[in-house]
This record gives sequence, structure tokens and C-alpha cells, in this order.
Amino acid sequence: MSKSEIDTLTAEFFGAFDNVGGKAADVSRLRRLMLPGGVIVTTGPEFKAYTVDEFIEPRQRLLAEGRLVEFSEWETSERTEIEGGIASRFGTYSKSGILDGAPFEGGGTKTIQFVRTPEGWRIAAFSWHDKD
Repeated sequence: MSKSEIDTLTAEFFGAFDNVGGKAADVSRLRRLMLPGGVIVTTGPEFKAYTVDEFIEPRQRLLAEGRLVEFSEWETSERTEIEGGIASRFGTYSKSGILDGAPFEGGGTKTIQFVRTPEGWRIAAFSWHDKD
């Protein structure tokens, strides 16, 4: 039962989208951080459920093709509960970047569900709601 492992996994998750300073975002790392059958859901401003691959592909393009630059997203608060081989994290996040030449800032709420596998903790599901 290691919260520090979950903290590290969560930081890796948020870091996957970072392309600040011209570095390449590594959204494909979600395939390593998540279970292959993981579920991803956004509830706002519109509702949509994704598989891991359905989620990665358009974001990888957006972050790699120059439309979204200087982007980063970071956790601003969290509460994590761990019981045996399952854990749940609920928190807030902020984000900023330049989309199609226009700077923006925003944030919202994320919940991440973790499971302990023989290879260590992995994300089974995450959901988010943008407040903007």
C-alpha cells in the first residue's frame, strides 16, 4: 500500500501531455500507465467515453502538429484512498498552453481509479470535467 507509487504514477500521467519548451509530449505512455482495457470519460462540457487508443490518437496529433504548444497540466489538490489492491484519487487540476495561437488557462476535476497488478500500480479508469 504505497501512496508514493500512486503519486509518481499520477505525475507521470499529467506529464504525458506536457510539450513546454518545445519538448515532445508522450501521450502514448498512457498505454504503459493504464490497463489495456482502461476506460476514459469526460463529462464536460460534453460527455464522451474513450478506449485508451481512442483517447491517445487525437491528443498525440494535437500536441505534435503545432496546434497546441507550451501546454502543461498539473494537479492542484488530491485525496487518495487505498484499500488492498485498489485505489481511488479525486482532485483538481490546472492547465495552460497556446491553442491555435491563442493563450489559454483552465482547469477542472479528475478522478483516477488504480489497481495493483503483478507489474505494479496501473490506471484502470479516469474521468474528468473541465470547469471552463
